[in-house]
Amino acid sequence: MKRIFLFIITAAMCGAVCLAQPSKSRTATAAAARKKATTGTKSATTVDRATLQFPTAVPMPEDVVWRRDIYRQLDLTKDKNAPMYYPVEPMGRQVNLFTYLFRLVLTGRMPAYKYNLDGSESFEKEDRLEVKEFLEDKSIYFEEKDGRLVVQDSDVPSAEVTSYYIKESVYFDQRTGTLRTKVTALCPILMRTEDDFGGDVIATPLFWVNYADAAPWLSRLPMMGSNLNNVSNLTADDFFTMNHYEGKIYKTNNLQGRVLAAYCKDDSAMVKEQKKIEKQLADFEKNIWGQAEDSTKVDSVVTKVVKTKKSRTRTSVDEGNSRRRSESKVGGSEKSSSAPRVSVRRQRR
Repeated sequence: MKRIFLFIITAAMCGAVCLAQPSKSRTATAAAARKKATTGTKSATTVDRATLQFPTAVPMPEDVVWRRDIYRQLDLTKDKNAPMYYPVEPMGRQVNLFTYLFRLVLTGRMPAYKYNLDGSESFEKEDRLEVKEFLEDKSIYFEEKDGRLVVQDSDVPSAEVTSYYIKESVYFDQRTGTLRTKVTALCPILMRTEDDFGGDVIATPLFWVNYADAAPWLSRLPMMGSNLNNVSNLTADDFFTMNHYEGKIYKTNNLQGRVLAAYCKDDSAMVKEQKKIEKQLADFEKNIWGQAEDSTKVDSVVTKVVKTKKSRTRTSVDEGNSRRRSESKVGGSEKSSSAPRVSVRRQRR
């Protein structure tokens, strides 16, 4: 009897140990997964949080029927672009656009991409900017503390960034029937003299920023949009989304991939070409609603629609007449039908 009792107790203890072991293993696995999720996706979680707190506009559809990419250069000394430049040095929580973008790139919260020699932007992984290499190349003083790159406010060259390249896409959204202009990329330009004793100013494009990456953060940067109202009543994202900026065209996406300066002989030819492109964009918008002086394209589209409607109407009339004639036949002879005749009149469009 004692042997049986000892056997039952031993079996019970072994079963309890076996049941407890998987539970402990599951707990350790779950803890490891939580640790990996916390450490491995810290920056992604920060970006996602910013996106949720400050949602931005719907991205441009991929299947639009018409689109034209335009590159502009914005001069921050112009009054309309001044909200991007001031304050030159941080004043409390107020910073200008470059200081804000620079801090985001420095801390890894937003990626930046190299400026290629041909001026085109590429948002591929292999073109991502190496921040430390960039700081050394542009002679921006920094320190390394606990594995982090630290740049003091006085060392950020925000005063020398007086120009920007932007890429905007003008496209027609067939779903909503609207013509939109959307900024898709930003590139700050460092305007620095050759040496400390003066000389020519050299324009150095620093890096490209994908606007889709920057938009959630730009929604948190207030801007003062008027000299008459000193309240910061719009954000940097509003500034670009509502196209408050002003800039000259220096490039369009074309088959040759050339900038305007490559085929414009002088400044007057450059201005003429810029006005031509601006007029083409304005004419396209007018052609959509049939308001342009040269409405050849609109007339051709309308003519096709009229012809299509006319052919469909004639087909339906012929089918109706043949059906009535077949119904009126009795004993091999046709009876006269009292149905009214149908005629198709050509309508003026």
